Amino acid sequence: MSTKKQKSYFSRRNLLKLGTAFVGIGTLAAKIGSDLVFPEPVVAQNDLTPDQALEKLMAGNQRFVQKKIQKPNQDVERLKEVAQEQFPFASILSCADSRVPPEIVFDQGLGDLFVVRDAGNIATPEEIGSLEFGTLILGSKVLMVLGHESCGAVKAALTGKPVPGQIGSIILAIKPALAMSEGKTGDRVDLAVRDNVLLQMEKLKESPVITQLIEENKLKLVGGRYDLDTGEVTIVS
Repeated sequence: MSTKKQKSYFSRRNLLKLGTAFVGIGTLAAKIGSDLVFPEPVVAQNDLTPDQALEKLMAGNQRFVQKKIQKPNQDVERLKEVAQEQFPFASILSCADSRVPPEIVFDQGLGDLFVVRDAGNIATPEEIGSLEFGTLILGSKVLMVLGHESCGAVKAALTGKPVPGQIGSIILAIKPALAMSEGKTGDRVDLAVRDNVLLQMEKLKESPVITQLIEENKLKLVGGRYDLDTGEVTIVS
């Protein structure tokens, strides 16, 4: 795509296309089958393959772990570059825990990651819709569900104690993962954290938008577990 065409991202025509594509995600999600037709992406996709995107993401985490961070794409020039358009190479569904900021732990910068965060890294309809947008429209090539060591939301689900307000909706979304980890050998919380990542991945696969991108080798869906002590992310699945 030429620079001139890229600059026209916010033209009237493209804004209308963007709005139509975003609204259309809801319709796509209700249509299941091999004949699913995607709207044409509004912007050019990044040129990484899904495997390359995952490699780039994990390489950034290793820089963070080894204290060799580069802080890429964090200068004024990058700020100006992404002010008009974005091409995030990765989308992440992460826990909202303040100790797990994806851009920092993966050593990335402005416009690199499309991040959706909530307590317990649960895939609700709103989160799934956002990640459909990040992958289908913005062109992310890897989608990671990122859980972490000693997750408070998972601990709360394990205790089973009453919680106030809407916190209970988070607990309900995690509870199926507890059954998955029953009878397994190891730390109960950590097992549940890992199984919760797998559970939320399965929920994401229920999206025909995300599933077809995976089937067409345009997207890789992976699970990760972040270690609070070392800063390292390990692949769960």
